[in-house]
Amino acid sequence: MPAIDELKTSLINRIDISRDINDPELMEIISSIVCEKYSADALSLKEKMRITRELFNAVRGLDILQDILENNSVTEIMVNGPENIFIEENGRLSRYPGAFSSAERLDDIIQTIASRANRRVNESSPIVDVRLADGSRVNIVLKPVAINGPVLTIRKFPEKIITMEDLIRMGSITKEAAGFLKKLVICGYNIFISGGTGSGKTTFLNALSGFIPKDERIITIEDSAELKIEGISNLVSLECRQANAEGENEVSIRDLIKTSLRMRPTRIIVGEVRGPEALDMLQAMNTGHDGSISTGHANSPADMLLRLETLVLMGADIPLDAIKRQIASAVDILIHLERIRDGSRMVSEITEVAGFENGAIILNPLFLPESSPKGGRPALKRTENDLINTTKLHHF
Repeated sequence: MPAIDELKTSLINRIDISRDINDPELMEIISSIVCEKYSADALSLKEKMRITRELFNAVRGLDILQDILENNSVTEIMVNGPENIFIEENGRLSRYPGAFSSAERLDDIIQTIASRANRRVNESSPIVDVRLADGSRVNIVLKPVAINGPVLTIRKFPEKIITMEDLIRMGSITKEAAGFLKKLVICGYNIFISGGTGSGKTTFLNALSGFIPKDERIITIEDSAELKIEGISNLVSLECRQANAEGENEVSIRDLIKTSLRMRPTRIIVGEVRGPEALDMLQAMNTGHDGSISTGHANSPADMLLRLETLVLMGADIPLDAIKRQIASAVDILIHLERIRDGSRMVSEITEVAGFENGAIILNPLFLPESSPKGGRPALKRTENDLINTTKLHHF
């Protein structure tokens, strides 16, 4: 029986000669080759179709990654060299049984991904972030930075937009908390969403944006375009641009926030602040763009405030007290997300930023997790604290 790797190599060499072949014609060629090569073997139709698809993906798709990418239950793909592929499926990490035929084949796929995004990745420029055609986010790290060989990490995003109703149904947030947040979004409270890696910040930001009134002008700013806001016709989406191989032509998140202020936005939504652009985001929140929303990496709402202080200090020489006052004035609500041991995500805390006093930012917890009596998933429960800043509620 011919080895599948041999078929791949011979087929790839043949197809290279005629790149103008369309997909249906290519599939016919592959089917005939498979039938010819395996004519003496008792293979089922299903097995022949599997081999045909695998060969097609080797030429036109992303080889072994193609089937994983088309599996909607997979949210993350981690390739640690040609033989070690891991996936996150339904919130669980596991090792994928397949592997690339060789290190050279993995290199080919990496170069294909980079070239489709008009980017270069090599030993002199071994780290690159790109996006696939379906919006999936790709991070590539090559030798000598990646000691054990090429590392490829793909973060997939669901084709179907997850709404707040979906999150309620999945148990990620209670109906009461969602109704409370809806009122705050409509009234123009400035909101910061915090959480660890993979806690669902972008998904929740997208769901929360569904509460924004449809007659407003919204500008979204992202490092890599992931948000899928629907129902708002006056929507402008901006994406930063990495510097080229010569270190030129970069357009940063900070640049985009500054230019967005000249575009007459009602609200500004920044996918994530992770650098000195935090100062620009706070200034936008403080200069009439009520209802702006952003996210950041942190382990708690209090940690998010500390992180914002650090990020602002990266971009400006401002006294710490002045930074804290600016944060307290700009941010109204902190929403914290956590990833539970079973792989699911949930809102674990909703806290009001209630002001600045005696050198400290005051937090007013409004929703906190309450442990289940049976030791199950904690439920989000309303505290006895009232919302202190009610000035904006007259819009509701």
